[in-house]
Amino acid sequence: MAPMTVRTLVLASASPARLNLLRQAGLAPHVIVSGFDEDTLDHDEPAGLALALAEAKAGVVAELPEAAGALVIGCDSVLELDGEALGKPADAAEATARWKSMRGRAGVLRTGHCVIDTVTGRQVSATASTTVRFGEPTDAEVAAYVESGEPLHVAGAFTLDGLSSAFIDGIDGDPGNVIGLSMPLLRALLGELGVSITELWV
Repeated sequence: MAPMTVRTLVLASASPARLNLLRQAGLAPHVIVSGFDEDTLDHDEPAGLALALAEAKAGVVAELPEAAGALVIGCDSVLELDGEALGKPADAAEATARWKSMRGRAGVLRTGHCVIDTVTGRQVSATASTTVRFGEPTDAEVAAYVESGEPLHVAGAFTLDGLSSAFIDGIDGDPGNVIGLSMPLLRALLGELGVSITELWV
């Protein structure tokens, strides 16, 4: 019997954190950035927005010739605070204001996940949610963090695996989801497509 060929995995995201999570889990995805304009989508609620963005990004990449035969993963994250979806801050001033409003409070990080099997055309998707409890960094600490540039490149203006980790008191839920991708949810979605995540280990 011929050996089973490992399916190609494609990550439709430029996020180095998501790529690192997949690699740490024994996967070796190719990266194809969708180039999808996030501002073209609007949604009434944060979880729905995160899911719609993930589906849009995966959908764009799945249509590309270089993704033929692959399993395409699309993800997008937003922070829900006071019912509002907060993505990447537009500038340093917004990042500063965002952190001052988040101090001592809790928000919910919503990450939409979409997997498309380009062989069968099947698509599965779901949103993972993790509560994030923010600490109370001083104004000077917030200023130093914003000056680092990190919060300008991440949803919610914070990361769990970066400089702002010292300003997060705790989380309730999957830490990977806050970083950018929930491996347990990805495993479940792949299972819906009839693919075991262990088949993708390299």
